[in-house]
Amino acid sequence: MLKRHQVLLTDWLTEYIKFLAEKYDVSFSEVIRISLSMYFMEMICLLHPKYKFPIAKKEMVRIFNQIAAKRLPEEAKHKLISQLYFEARKAIEFRLVQEKKCKKNKSS
Repeated sequence: MLKRHQVLLTDWLTEYIKFLAEKYDVSFSEVIRISLSMYFMEMICLLHPKYKFPIAKKEMVRIFNQIAAKRLPEEAKHKLISQLYFEARKAIEFRLVQEKKCKKNKSS
């Protein structure tokens, strides 16, 4: 489910998001969701080394380059985006479970 939130962005960040939206033919909001998902996966992998980045980074770069060159069918692009969201959700759920365990251990 999507919820509406207001976010204030600097000019340089707005321009870059617009650039990415045009380059990859997705909406402004989609760029933000994709970027946040990728960021959260990366950070969780750094914070919890036993959690591995679920999608090979070189493969993601290859696919994004294909999207930018318009060599990837629209359904393949949407499949990749859905996979990113799914993997980000799993990573976030993993992190939240780890934090609950940590709090529980500290309170014991």
